[in-house]
Amino acid sequence: MLAGQAATAQLRLPQASPESYLRQTIGLTDITVRYHAPGVKGRKIFGSLVPYGQLWRAGANEATLITFSDELFLEQERVPAGTYSLYILPENDSSWNVVLNKDTTLWGLEGYNELNDVAYVHVKPTKAAFKETMQFSFSDISLNKGYLYLNWENTQIAIHIETEIEKKALANISKALAEAKPDDWFIWAQCAEYLSTKKEFQEKALELINKSIAIKENFYNNWVKARLYAQNQEYEVAASLTAKAMQLGTTDPEAYKTYAREIESAYNDWKKKRF
Repeated sequence: MLAGQAATAQLRLPQASPESYLRQTIGLTDITVRYHAPGVKGRKIFGSLVPYGQLWRAGANEATLITFSDELFLEQERVPAGTYSLYILPENDSSWNVVLNKDTTLWGLEGYNELNDVAYVHVKPTKAAFKETMQFSFSDISLNKGYLYLNWENTQIAIHIETEIEKKALANISKALAEAKPDDWFIWAQCAEYLSTKKEFQEKALELINKSIAIKENFYNNWVKARLYAQNQEYEVAASLTAKAMQLGTTDPEAYKTYAREIESAYNDWKKKRF
């Protein structure tokens, strides 16, 4: 019995290069990185343990995996949605390449086939503060852009990522409005607010905010509509709608107080610009 148990038991022990998992949303796209993080341990890493001119698994043990929930741009190269093995090709101390390969079953480089590469982008390594344990991280995230960093020893690379949010956002808006309940004024206002910042969609934004007001007029949808007119420099209408928003805010003081300072400041500003 004991021998049989030993044969099937799953023994978990500490790993020299423990597994790490990283997740980040950029725009509307989810990005994950799964890797095993080796340590320096007194060794020279780049140009020695990781030789120049040879492909490296960007970690230890299994190949590092990166997943994109949507199509995006990696250093201006378009990459389809999916999961890929991520490799690094350090050519020398000033020129590296990042390689994505669609085979996700590899152990390191074993079985690697360049015919399965889907992206090959150039990056420039830079000097950085010493990092004992190799680490991926995301930083400098904006509305639809960001960087994936790799740090180890005294070296850092930054991989630029850019996502396409407009197409997906418009699809999400269409779906949300099609599924909206008859009394859901907020979803119409929310969609209008997003579209109001896009010059080519301002007519549609006005249509949506009017629908929201028709369902239930309140300070919030009047405030969204006021900003839409102000963006078109129609300050008289904007000031009038803002005054209405301030008045309606008295019926919902708890929600209104979050917006009060912004609304009242805009009202005072737009009053001066009416003529």
